[in-house]
Amino acid sequence: MDTHQVIPPSELMINPDGSIFHLHLRPEQLTDRIVLVGDPSRVNMVASYFDTRDFEVQSREFHTIGGTYKGKPVMCLSHGIGPDNIDIVINELDALANIDFATREVKPEHRTLTMVRIGTSGALQPDIMVGSSVLAEKAIGFDGVLNYYSGRNSVADLGFEKALVEHTDWNPLWAKPYVVNADEELVNQIDHGDMIRGNTISAVGFYGPQGRKLRLALANPELNQKIEEFEYHGRRITNYEMESAPLQGLGRLLGHRAMTVCSIIANRMRHDATPNYKTAMQDLVATVLERL
Repeated sequence: MDTHQVIPPSELMINPDGSIFHLHLRPEQLTDRIVLVGDPSRVNMVASYFDTRDFEVQSREFHTIGGTYKGKPVMCLSHGIGPDNIDIVINELDALANIDFATREVKPEHRTLTMVRIGTSGALQPDIMVGSSVLAEKAIGFDGVLNYYSGRNSVADLGFEKALVEHTDWNPLWAKPYVVNADEELVNQIDHGDMIRGNTISAVGFYGPQGRKLRLALANPELNQKIEEFEYHGRRITNYEMESAPLQGLGRLLGHRAMTVCSIIANRMRHDATPNYKTAMQDLVATVLERL
């Protein structure tokens, strides 16, 4: 990354009030600790644990509340659904941290952000119970977002990728999977032995891309069975969601600490699900804030 390049307005769009284009946040509002959630309405639930609420910004699906928790600055930001939104959120958060909005130059000293995404997920192993928490120690991207960035291989587990492609007879029409570790120190900081350390798939959609069949037939109806059976160096694939891989991949490329932990609200193998997951989510939010 060139620290002397002036980034033109077409590449870094800044609103008239000095905020970044999509998130509508200004650099002075950014905190080093960030909780990410999908649902904009969930931001209020997370912020209900804050000691103070210092600002609130709403733009499209991007809802942010910043304040303090036990005296330390923190913010909660909603990213909406899907890996494409993560591409927007992580790049814009990094720009707020590491680009001078006055000169449009990369700052000479890097600022590291700590980002924990708290989400919901469906389990892919029959022994993972609804209501448990799965931390994405490895995230597996079926979305292709990281493949558009230089250095992708330097942060990826290439052996895991190769084995998965071969085992699933991967369709060449789909984006090539990538596998990225969460930040190791952050994993140990958030998990105190009460979470499942998993290997989480980020799908590019909710229905067909996760093997759900409604009225349209699937291109590979056996994919989920092959995923459930897959093992690499003792690691099974544990669950599906839609954002952890680009978060952890872009986080690593940009020099940030990032990970995802999800509350399991369905088990795809046992065809079991619960819509009443709010209590489990509240407990998970309280735990993450205490350890972040």
